[in-house]
Amino acid sequence: MLEMTEVNERDIVYDLGSGDGRIVIRAAKKYGARGVGVEMDRELVELSRKKAAEEGVSHLVDFRLEDALKVDVTPATVITLYMLPWFNAKLRPILQQQLKPGARVVAHDYDIEGWTPTRVEKLPEIEKRPGGALHQHTLYLWRIE
Repeated sequence: MLEMTEVNERDIVYDLGSGDGRIVIRAAKKYGARGVGVEMDRELVELSRKKAAEEGVSHLVDFRLEDALKVDVTPATVITLYMLPWFNAKLRPILQQQLKPGARVVAHDYDIEGWTPTRVEKLPEIEKRPGGALHQHTLYLWRIE
């Protein structure tokens, strides 16, 4: 996701639904980008902060216990998502209103209804899920104009 959006040290990456913080931490560690993780699970926010400190990037990242549909994303130059379609649909007008031209949005597995992606990439690895189902992950990229 970070490679697809061409993250660099000038970016501010917002991961909405940041889980354990791995995307924001990787953006900071590998690319020198600043980042904000937004998560509603207090334990995951605390875990993310701990991992950021262990990785030496606490000065570049912030993890917030907030509702991703209510957070101000105007500072973001990159938004990463691994959320369900209903969430992406609710988020779309917020992104349209708050993101500046040139910002990039990348979603894992679920696109944003009504938006035509700039690029779609199917990942080469096939995941075998419990019960034997196979899944090929897809990334969707949009550039805000």
